[in-house]
Amino acid sequence: MRKTTKILIIILFSLLCFYSCGDRMNQPSDDPTEKNVIRAADSNVYNVAFLIMEGTYNTEFTAPYDIFQHTQFRKGIKPMNTFTVANTKEPITTFEGVRILPDYDYIKDDIPRIDILVVPSAEHHLDTDLSDNAMLNFVRKVDQNAQFVTSHCDGAFVLAKAGLLNSVTSTTFPSDIKIYREMFPDLKVADSVMFVHDGKYITSAGGAKSFEAALYLCQHLYGEEIARSLAGGLVIDWDLNQVPCIIPR
Repeated sequence: MRKTTKILIIILFSLLCFYSCGDRMNQPSDDPTEKNVIRAADSNVYNVAFLIMEGTYNTEFTAPYDIFQHTQFRKGIKPMNTFTVANTKEPITTFEGVRILPDYDYIKDDIPRIDILVVPSAEHHLDTDLSDNAMLNFVRKVDQNAQFVTSHCDGAFVLAKAGLLNSVTSTTFPSDIKIYREMFPDLKVADSVMFVHDGKYITSAGGAKSFEAALYLCQHLYGEEIARSLAGGLVIDWDLNQVPCIIPR
């Protein structure tokens, strides 16, 4: 009798484990990359790619990321699906020491369509990064189909080196305006503004003003009410009329 009872207990335990494992296998994946791929295939979202690399500055990355990611919590709009791309899927370290795990490796991976490209500033955007042909070619390729290409602070140097800003007005970090003009003497450069929108290109002074450039793009896409709502969620006073900028009229 004892032996029979033990066999029954073993059988029942095995069945419970089988069904429990089966339930877990049928659950949606918790892998953020897999979820991101599913969202990226949705035509009802704007896919927003953030180009990051060693030495990326925190604010120029996190400010627009915060604004754009929060569109997912606003009803009645086409939200933004945010993800990061780099030349590796290994962790990259920002200038301030934060380690970030990229979602996609643009060297090896199949990248989802990119509707909006964001190029935050990085430590070597005035020197060695401008010799990175793989990165520059990636930017040029994305530009062909992207609806908007944006930069913050010295990210403008990457766009300029890639040849994207030749026919538009642009700006960059205030103290780097002089070297920007010297390095790209044929560009039309705006000084004393927080951001410039010309064509599909939005270039900003960077720093905390990266929030304002990102909020502007949201206002451009969704209207003032949504932009104010996004700003309020991050405790930002937002009034486009108070921001020194150059935008289409």
